[in-house]
Amino acid sequence: MPELPEVETVRRGLAPVMEQQRIVSVQLNRPDLRIPLPEHMAETLEGSRIRTIGRRAKYLLFHLDNGQVLLAHLGMSGRMLLMPKADYSAHKHDHVLWDLENGIRFVFQDPRRFGLMTLCDEAALDAHTLLAHLGPEPLGNHFNADYLRERLASKKVAIKPALMDQQIVVGVGNIYASEALFLAGVHPSRPANKVKKELDALVEAIQKVLQSAIDSGGSTLRDYVRSSGEMGYFQHCFAVYGRQGEPCQRCGNPIEKYTQIGRSTFFCGVCQPKKAR
Repeated sequence: MPELPEVETVRRGLAPVMEQQRIVSVQLNRPDLRIPLPEHMAETLEGSRIRTIGRRAKYLLFHLDNGQVLLAHLGMSGRMLLMPKADYSAHKHDHVLWDLENGIRFVFQDPRRFGLMTLCDEAALDAHTLLAHLGPEPLGNHFNADYLRERLASKKVAIKPALMDQQIVVGVGNIYASEALFLAGVHPSRPANKVKKELDALVEAIQKVLQSAIDSGGSTLRDYVRSSGEMGYFQHCFAVYGRQGEPCQRCGNPIEKYTQIGRSTFFCGVCQPKKAR
């Protein structure tokens, strides 16, 4: 599933081309994705101008000049692609198409259909059921060691799933949790409420890994591509993720893998001890 760096990369690809453009036509090739598309979605979008494209957690937010916001999620395999309308070639998984006044076609492609698109009044956006429960942005000023210390104080769950809890901090998925814990020297199975003196290093590691991934255009493991159709590059920079059996870049010990709450977890047993040093 695309994580924060991939969604932010898509946003940065869409914004310069789509912002301030009017949507001249909308084509919906199916009535639903993960959830049904809004009943009057085409009528709401057609003729509206896209003021800005924002992001909250893993959601893209298309702010329209008619007071509506379109919330979109890429799901597991979603792609948002841009191309000149004249260059478009239909694909069987192209579910939503917009044509813009600048001649560009926007395509939402989603083979597995775990993505979504829905509409919301802009005034009610923060209270929307998809957004209201979310924690702070990891690259924002509200995410720091003091905040994390308070939120983890009563959490007996392991630190890695705690970091992936979107109510604690948004956008840190399986890949970047593994990478950040390695960078901070924290074992992924340590109880979250026992991780204390490493919190400054952990916050710094989360922010460094996410920013580096954004700068690299995200990570392409299977389906993800940028809005241009190009692959991300950060998968070539992984220190531990997907590298089981390979030597640790720091100590040479083989990278280990185990399943943690149904997800593959990668770590170095030497650089990430189970007990705090």
